[in-house]
Amino acid sequence: MSQASTPTETFENRTEREPTTASKIPRVAVLTLVLFSLFAVQPVAAQTNAVCSADKLPSMIEGFFQLTTGLGIVGLAVVWQADSLIEMFTLQPEQKKGLKRHKRSAMKSTVVLVVLGPLYTVAGSMMNLPLADCVNLVPW
Repeated sequence: MSQASTPTETFENRTEREPTTASKIPRVAVLTLVLFSLFAVQPVAAQTNAVCSADKLPSMIEGFFQLTTGLGIVGLAVVWQADSLIEMFTLQPEQKKGLKRHKRSAMKSTVVLVVLGPLYTVAGSMMNLPLADCVNLVPW
């Protein structure tokens, strides 16, 4: 009997045919998460909102959001001016492209920071989220 006549099974062939235990884990985790969210969300949604019932907590959350938004806008101005200053003294085109990319990413981060609060306030009130009823996250 010759072993050469039967095809040998390599690791690549075996992994293509059989799902491994590692590939089964995400399916189980996703299924568990979906089932848990179906049954556990209803009792949590029926409870009263602890943030809105607290005395100073909604105003503290609003103040924190206004402070972080203001610092984000000031940070954008500082980063933009510093990158523009460095760009004036930079001779290599690769470094100039990198600085422009950095300025663009700082602008995107600031836009997300400024838009996130009003978006949550509007979308949260439309979806009847309890925090959106008592906390105004519009920074202006």
